[in-house]
Parts: sequence; C-alpha cells; structure tokens
Amino acid sequence: MAAATTVRFADDELANPRILIPEKLFGFLTDRIAREENLPAEDAMRVVEQALAFLVACALNPDARLSPSKQVDVGWHAFLAYTREYQDFCMRVAGRFIHHAPAETIPDPVAAIGATVEAMRVAGLSVIPELWIPASECSQCYAGCADDPRES
Repeated sequence: MAAATTVRFADDELANPRILIPEKLFGFLTDRIAREENLPAEDAMRVVEQALAFLVACALNPDARLSPSKQVDVGWHAFLAYTREYQDFCMRVAGRFIHHAPAETIPDPVAAIGATVEAMRVAGLSVIPELWIPASECSQCYAGCADDPRES
C-alpha cells in the first residue's frame, strides 16, 4: 500500500487545476473531446477541467481508489493518449504514475462517485455536479475505471 501523500498544491492550482498543464495541451485535449464526443468547446473544456481536478484528488488520496464519472473518464482517456505529457503530469502532481485500472466489479458505483466528489470537495477542488451525477443515470465509467494506487 502506498504511503500517505505529502503532495501540496497552491490555492490557485486547487481552484483551477487546468493551470497544471500547458495551455497548448489543454487546447489539444479540449479539441479532441469536442470532436470525438461531438460536444461544444465549452462543455469539452469543463470535462478536461474536471478530469484534471479528479487527478489532483487522486494525488491527494493515493489509497482511496477514486473513480471518475462516465463524463470525467472521457477527459482522463483523452489525457492518457498523450502518454509523455500524462506521465510528466502524474510525476509532478502526485509523485507517482496514476494508473488507469478498469475494475472487474464495482460493488456500489454510486458510493464510489460520492466518495470521489467528497474527496474533491474536501480538497477545495471545484465540482461540476452535472458531470459527476447526470440526472438520467447514476453510475460511474462504463468500464468501472478507477485510480489503481498499487505500485507497478
């Protein structure tokens, strides 16, 4: 099991995690999501911002196995495609690689999302509720994705 984190973030990084990546990369991620998910640019930006906030929460809670919502997982997948930049981000913000690990079963997906949202709020991260718990469904990533804190 990983040791407790000593990762610290400045207030502006918690208020706006998008500043943790270069603006050009943020643009690439936003454009990719807008194109692939057929979303307006503003919605794609919110997805990327929430994915970054989720990853900061993972950095701050290394043993929690936090889970993204389906919409936020789209942002995580887009970032993972930029492997070098993603690895650099993980090492800078978490001191470890934040593995994307589909879980075989999630006993209570609603509780998993709730724990993630709570961890984000406790950390002072912005939460956009409609990206976490859509009115039409209350589930997590279709594949049961979660942060896997195990060492490789």
